[in-house]
Amino acid sequence: MKGVAMSMMLSRLRPWLAVAAVVLTLVMLLPPAGTDARHYAFVQALQFVIFAVAAPALFVVGAGARVRAVAAWPAAITRRLLGRTGRRGQPGEAAAIRLVALRLLAFMALVVVWRLPAATRALTTNPALALLEMVTLAAAGVALWVELAGPARDEPTVSRPLRAAMAALSMWTIWIIAYITGMSSGASSSALGSVTDKQVGVAIMWAVPAVCFVPVIYALMISWLGERDDPDRELRQADGDGAPLTGFAGAPRPPRGWRLPRS
Repeated sequence: MKGVAMSMMLSRLRPWLAVAAVVLTLVMLLPPAGTDARHYAFVQALQFVIFAVAAPALFVVGAGARVRAVAAWPAAITRRLLGRTGRRGQPGEAAAIRLVALRLLAFMALVVVWRLPAATRALTTNPALALLEMVTLAAAGVALWVELAGPARDEPTVSRPLRAAMAALSMWTIWIIAYITGMSSGASSSALGSVTDKQVGVAIMWAVPAVCFVPVIYALMISWLGERDDPDRELRQADGDGAPLTGFAGAPRPPRGWRLPRS
């Protein structure tokens, strides 16, 4: 009973996560945080990881199937451009992997671009660039987290280990940038030069991705190992034609014809 009550409470709270993502983004974009980001390296670093990681993660988890359904439209267009393989008109695994790689590369490229010294200097002098940073990082982050949280039903998916590797590469990209920032001797900009300020910003760039990505990597790998250890998995997932069958909340249902013994 406690588990059911907890599940119901989490389902009620889930929509508020999307609201929290929007509020958190606006807080980091508008004054005073938006103004402080032009003067303090740790606020600029916090703004960056909120835009790129935390807010997209909260939004995708909170919006759930709605945002995944919306994301399926550009994904479908991309799949047409990448080509289709597989039987019965379903997108093949190769096309799904190319789509995942495209999302990952877009996220990594934008993360690197917005943490280049030229970009961080420009953010201190041109407040309008913060809006562009938010839009581009949030869009790439949402596309990334749509795949990590599970694509829409009509979208092909890749294996859980590959999605875990996708999360790890995203996290390591930010960690490497943080490491390079911390080891650099010069200030990233004329306005952001305090050594302590910079080190706090580096710690933020390590901590926030770890909080967001590590649980996802752990959950994906544990669920994958659980499936490998389950000898009845194929029976529960496949019907006569091999099509996957899903029941409530995406859990596989037993094959047709099976009945529980009457007590």
